[in-house]
Amino acid sequence: MPTADVQRVVIVGGGLAAAKTAEALRAEGYAGSIVLFAAERHIPYDRPPLSKAFLRGEQGAEDGYVLPEAWYAEHDVDLRIGTAVTSFDAGAHEVLATDGSRTAYDKLVLATGASPRRSDLPGADLGGVLYLRTLEDSERLREAFQKDAKVVIVGGGWIGLEAASAAREAGADVTVLEMAEEPLMAVLGPVLGRSFADLHREHGVDLRTGVTIAAIEPAADSHKVAAVVLGDGTSIPADAVLVGIGAIPNTDLAVTAGLELDNGIVVDAQGRSSDPDIFAVGDVANADTPALGQRVRVEHWANALDRPPTVAKGVLGKPGDFDKLPFFYSDQYDLGLEYSGRGGREDDIVIRGDLDGREYIAFWLDGDRVTAGMNVNVWDVQDDIQALITSRDAVDREKLADDGVPLTEVRTSRTT
Repeated sequence: MPTADVQRVVIVGGGLAAAKTAEALRAEGYAGSIVLFAAERHIPYDRPPLSKAFLRGEQGAEDGYVLPEAWYAEHDVDLRIGTAVTSFDAGAHEVLATDGSRTAYDKLVLATGASPRRSDLPGADLGGVLYLRTLEDSERLREAFQKDAKVVIVGGGWIGLEAASAAREAGADVTVLEMAEEPLMAVLGPVLGRSFADLHREHGVDLRTGVTIAAIEPAADSHKVAAVVLGDGTSIPADAVLVGIGAIPNTDLAVTAGLELDNGIVVDAQGRSSDPDIFAVGDVANADTPALGQRVRVEHWANALDRPPTVAKGVLGKPGDFDKLPFFYSDQYDLGLEYSGRGGREDDIVIRGDLDGREYIAFWLDGDRVTAGMNVNVWDVQDDIQALITSRDAVDREKLADDGVPLTEVRTSRTT
C-alpha cells in the first residue's frame, strides 16, 4: 500500500517499542492519523529501570517516560491511555477496545510485549507473591524490599539477580532459588554463571542452585505468604516472594487474527507479519535479524529502541534495512555489563582479562567465528565487539584472549 493510501496507523502497546514507532512514523514525514492504545494508565515508559534504578529508588516514574506527555498532542498522536484493545477484525481492518470504540486502520502495529510466566506452584496465589513487569509491580517490590525483610526470589535469571541486588542494597535478607546448577546458565554457561553466583554470595545473598520447589506456604489463618518449601522439605521463611521464571509473548490478539506464530509473532526484518497490513515490534515479535542470519525474539530494551525506525518504513511502504545486533545491559551492585550478539549453548567461551577480578570480556565462538561478546566492568569496547560479530571473520583465539592485543588485530581471515 503506497504511503498516500495509509490514512490511519493504529499502534497497540504502552512501552518503548510503541512510542518509538509513533515517533519514527512522524520522523518519516507521515502526516496521517496515528492512534496509540496503551492499556496501562501511564503514558508509554521504559521497563529496564523497573529492575534497576526505579526499583532502587534512584529514579521516579516520570524519568522513565519514553517521550514527554506533551509530545503526543504536539505531533497529533491520539494517545488512549488506560484503554486496551480486546480484539480486532483483520478483514474489516478494525480494532475493538475496552472503551467500546471500534477504530479502523490501514496498518496495524502490535507492540504488545510479553508477560511474566506465572507459577503453578501450590500457594502461588498468596498475597506477597509478586512478579515484575509494570510500574506498579516495581513499586510493590520496592515496598517489600525493606531492611531485614525476608525476600525469596524464584529464578536466577537477569530479573531475579537484578532484583536480588536491589533488595540486598535495601538491607533485605535475600534468598535466590535456581533449578539449574548455576544462575544464568542458559545464557552464560557454567563458568560465567558461577562467577555471578559468587558475586551475589559475596554480597550476602543465600543463593541455592540445583533446587526444586514444592510449594509456597501461607501464614497461619492468613492468605499471606510465610515460607517457600523446597522439594527436600526445607522451609525458607518469606515475607515476599518474587517469581522470575521467564516471560511469554502477548500473542492473544495475533491468535484471533490467525497470524503466523512461533515463539511470538513471526515477522520479517521490517516487522511485517503474515498479514501484510499487520506489523509487530518489540518483545512480541520473532523477527528476521540479518546481522545474525536468523530469526530471533528478543526481550531487551535495545530491540524495542532500534527496530521501530525500520518498522515505520515498512508500514509506509518504504525500503529499510535493519543491521543491529541484539544487545542488553545489566547492573548488579558495583558490576556493570553489556552483551551483544547471540551465543549458542554449544559455543566455546574465551575470556580476555581478569575473570576473578570481574574486569573482563567474554567471547562466544562457533569454530573461529565470534557469535557474541560480553564486557564486564570494561568499557568503550562494544563497537569492536560488534565489528567482530558482524564481520564473520575468523579470529586467532590466542590473540583474542590476550588483552595486550587490540581487538582490531585479532582477525585472521574471511570465513564463509
